Amino acid sequence: MDERLFFEGLQALAAAAFPKHCGNCGRAFATAQEFMQQTQSVRKDITGLKQSFDDDSVAIVEAYRNCLCGSTLMDFFSDRRDISQAGARRRELFEKLLPHLQEKGATPAAARLHLLKLLRGPGN
Repeated sequence: MDERLFFEGLQALAAAAFPKHCGNCGRAFATAQEFMQQTQSVRKDITGLKQSFDDDSVAIVEAYRNCLCGSTLMDFFSDRRDISQAGARRRELFEKLLPHLQEKGATPAAARLHLLKLLRGPGN
């Protein structure tokens, strides 16, 4: 799946965390977007994203990425998920619709992208 989609669902916990530097080669990443775009997945078959919780029990995502020099870097992002009842209903519907689109021939990535576009509305 396109890593850009994962990044769109995440928000940097603190802009003060950037610039981030690779301790091995010194490469600098001015923003979270640069960090995600200018690094690589740790492995091709995994996203490198891991859900965790901070000290206040708020969901966060740990992003493990490889610098171009090969050094593994990590940063924290918060989950922008709507935790209201309406948000839970939307996620439930999303999970029901996803397999339906796949049965109609859409790849998992294409089905997910299509549903996300529908949720965001026209022009988004």
